[in-house]
Amino acid sequence: MLSGSRVVLVPAGDDDLLIRPPHPPEQIVDAGAAVRDALRFPLSGEALDTIAPSRGRATIVVEPRALPVPGAQLDPRPEALAATVDELARCGVPDSRQTILVAGGLGQRLGQRELERLLPPPEARAFRGRVLVHDADEPALVPIGDWNGSTVRIHPAMTDADLVVVVGAAETVLHGGPGTLLAACDAATVRRAAGIDSLVEASGAPEWDLALRVERALARRVAVIGVSLVLDLPRLTGPFRGYPDERASLERVVRSPLRRAFSLLPAGARADVLTRQARRLTATAAYAGIPSGAHAEALLRGVELRGTRLAEPVDTLVVGVPWMSPHAPRERVNPVTVAALTLGLALRLRRDAFPVRPDGTLVLLHPLTRSFHGAAQAPYAAMFHALRGSRDEGELVEAERAAHADEAGLAAYRAGRACHPLLPYADWAGCRPSLDRLGRVLVAGSRDALAARTLGFVPTRGIGSALEMAHGVSGGQARIGILLAPPYAPLIVG
Repeated sequence: MLSGSRVVLVPAGDDDLLIRPPHPPEQIVDAGAAVRDALRFPLSGEALDTIAPSRGRATIVVEPRALPVPGAQLDPRPEALAATVDELARCGVPDSRQTILVAGGLGQRLGQRELERLLPPPEARAFRGRVLVHDADEPALVPIGDWNGSTVRIHPAMTDADLVVVVGAAETVLHGGPGTLLAACDAATVRRAAGIDSLVEASGAPEWDLALRVERALARRVAVIGVSLVLDLPRLTGPFRGYPDERASLERVVRSPLRRAFSLLPAGARADVLTRQARRLTATAAYAGIPSGAHAEALLRGVELRGTRLAEPVDTLVVGVPWMSPHAPRERVNPVTVAALTLGLALRLRRDAFPVRPDGTLVLLHPLTRSFHGAAQAPYAAMFHALRGSRDEGELVEAERAAHADEAGLAAYRAGRACHPLLPYADWAGCRPSLDRLGRVLVAGSRDALAARTLGFVPTRGIGSALEMAHGVSGGQARIGILLAPPYAPLIVG
């Protein structure tokens, strides 16, 4: 399993449960053709050629390709965006009157290099419209409604258009569909949506209700339609093809003479090798219509297609951590993003029940060192030091308010040098639903005990000692589940 950029052998007993992602689907679709068909025959509402005003203005809203983790070099989303641009032109809205709005929420604003990858190279060179990157603290954001006494403001490129098209993939409740519109709102609104309990269950979630309110408020001003892709998990296509869903692929990794040599490389070199591993991401379907309706249908199908069934919660869950952060552009992980990947992503990609019994144990495979690389991770370093100073909730709230008022941090965000100062707090809030259910989090192979304890985790020397501790707190024989990831597959529990 991966522990950052290292490959670690985890001892698995006969009674331990190996939680594998499902095999790749047999059929895939041409993403461009699927998007064109979906826009012509939507699930609900009128087709694109009916609502698109001739010579009108259209805004296409997309998100940075952050999920799934670790992602893939071959991704169908640029092809889907190109098909949407062509369909709008066919319906009488030329690309010169189209705006692509990148709704990145609180993430680091994309630079020119990342923006050029939104479309396939030929289409990127030919595009004559505008490309805008959302600024969550821009004064020109337009009030669109209220939520719990606070004003919700949205990017003016949507309210000034005649038509808004949301294009994305149904990765989670808040990634794609109306969640994309939410990511184009003000920083305080985006921050409020961070603490959702499950990333694949919308029912009863106030964060989903907030996204629906934004969608409905926008639909009262302009015509709105959405396209949601159903994506498979990223799959390796090189010599380790089939990892980790095929047993033979695990055996190839164990027997490979390169494994030990790989572990001796410097961390940066290991991360570079892993990043360059050939991976492919395919679309299996596309739905269009009202953004929330198309997104819900795509998410439901995606969970069934990519999900792994777990008969009942386990006593202890072992989770590996990749070498890159859960945001785009990708950065090396730090202690907070390690927690966000495991507690905030892997354990929230679950349906029906939490995968670990109440007061159970999570074993996190990562050295968890205090490494904050460059100015891009300065907001995480500041938030980590606030945690280190005090775990009191009130003091952390005050630190968050101070971070939002930090002019230097906001200037770095606007310049694209760092994420928004509130993003680390949003990541930490995403860990809270899992932390409230777990009894303890053990860091296997911890090389920085202070970093682990600052987050409230328990440092252990290695995977062996972590498993011994897990057995001990369970009365001598814990039921252990080993999540063979990343990529993280949704867990359908019970």
